[in-house]
Amino acid sequence: MRILSIIRIVGILVMCFSLTMLAPAFVALLYGDGGGKAFMQTFVMSAIVGMLLWWPCHHHKEELRSRDGFLIVVAFWLVLGSIGAIPFMLFEKPHLSFSSAIFESFSGLTTTGATVIEGLDQLPKAILFYRQLLQWLGGMGIIVLAVAIIPLLGVGGTQLYRAESSGPLKEQKLRPRIAEVAKLLWILYFSLTVLCAIAYWFAGMNAFDAIGHSFSTVANGGFSTHDASMGYFNNATIYLITTFFMLIAGVNFNLHISALTYLGKQSLWKNYWEDPEFRFFVAIQVLFILLFSLSLYFYDVLTNLSDAFIQGSLQLTSMSMTAGYSIFDMNNLPAFSTMLLVIASVIGGCGGSTTGGLKTIRVLILWLQVKRELRSLVHPNLVQPIKLGQNILPIRMLESIWAFLMIFILVYWVCVFAVILCGMDVFDAMGSVFATLTNAGPGLGVIHQDFLNVPESAKIVFAFAMICGRLEIFSLLVLFTPTFWKE
Repeated sequence: MRILSIIRIVGILVMCFSLTMLAPAFVALLYGDGGGKAFMQTFVMSAIVGMLLWWPCHHHKEELRSRDGFLIVVAFWLVLGSIGAIPFMLFEKPHLSFSSAIFESFSGLTTTGATVIEGLDQLPKAILFYRQLLQWLGGMGIIVLAVAIIPLLGVGGTQLYRAESSGPLKEQKLRPRIAEVAKLLWILYFSLTVLCAIAYWFAGMNAFDAIGHSFSTVANGGFSTHDASMGYFNNATIYLITTFFMLIAGVNFNLHISALTYLGKQSLWKNYWEDPEFRFFVAIQVLFILLFSLSLYFYDVLTNLSDAFIQGSLQLTSMSMTAGYSIFDMNNLPAFSTMLLVIASVIGGCGGSTTGGLKTIRVLILWLQVKRELRSLVHPNLVQPIKLGQNILPIRMLESIWAFLMIFILVYWVCVFAVILCGMDVFDAMGSVFATLTNAGPGLGVIHQDFLNVPESAKIVFAFAMICGRLEIFSLLVLFTPTFWKE
């Protein structure tokens, strides 16, 4: 284990993260409603921490191995989340406790969208902007950003990208150089954010809300600058824009890059439609949106069919893409509608997107395996490999998906029991852990609006669950295995 090289790289990343504190400090200066001091103090503290980590080890530039990348990613997320909590504790309003600040910080960075803050409409613009910025940075993964723009690392970025990326097909590369891939992803991510902000502004949002909500929409995070979330705007055009960009961000970004790369050689739609995961993703979203919207209409939640489809599309897509936007109280929805939202959040978006959940690609492969097993019951001697498009899937990939599903269930129940020990009842514990482990945000029971009233100790468990969900569990849990630490 190249510990000194790892400390050096984490130090560089922390120093780079400290620069993000200058943006909300500028917003505080621009609006003059307070908050600048807290962010400047955090900037100085985080820069010093990064310097103290980097300087003693700055001569150590050994080549990274795969497990070094996992340790860097986990260490950086833990350090980043802790530093990100500092402004929440320095503010007089909201002045959060340590556990609440940790929860809010990790909720932002993991794009979970759950919050412990109320009275958003009365808060300084700087803290509102900071929450949105946390989600935007966490959406694509700040590690990928670091790999793209920080040549100071002195090592190849492949190990960091593998540890940070999501989905079982994350070994795929679009370019020989991983830094080039990361740059393309962030250019696309930034471009989508700009387009989303412009669309929001033309639809009626003011500039501050348009920029802030574009951050959380493209990140599929769901933080809002208003307590009523998207319901504050009560605007059908804004609802449709939100739905559209959440779905775009829910598609594999590698597929976006591939489609744009081959644009002109074949039709844009053909580039997407040839991908099996994309077709499965579209089919699921269309089916779920139709079912949920019709349920709102036939259960008389909304009496206008057009409103049912517009608002239903937003709410279903928000849960399916594991964003945190909400215009309905899940506790007051019909049971059928609520279960659709729960199932949608379990599946999530595509691998390589800004969403959480199991990921569509895993669900598709599991479905293909179920179909094969059913055929084997009828034809016991049938030997048929599982194919995704024209590619035969290796046995190792199938094993890894089943292992992921098992460890997902195990971590879920471990966190549920831990939260029960913290003082929550069984139903609330199950709903809360589900909302955080899938990075969905909204949930059932006591957390149907926010996590303000959950026990302080439980918030730490929820932060752990959010990190597991963001790093897809294995990247974190591998550090707890004896094999990882053996040379």
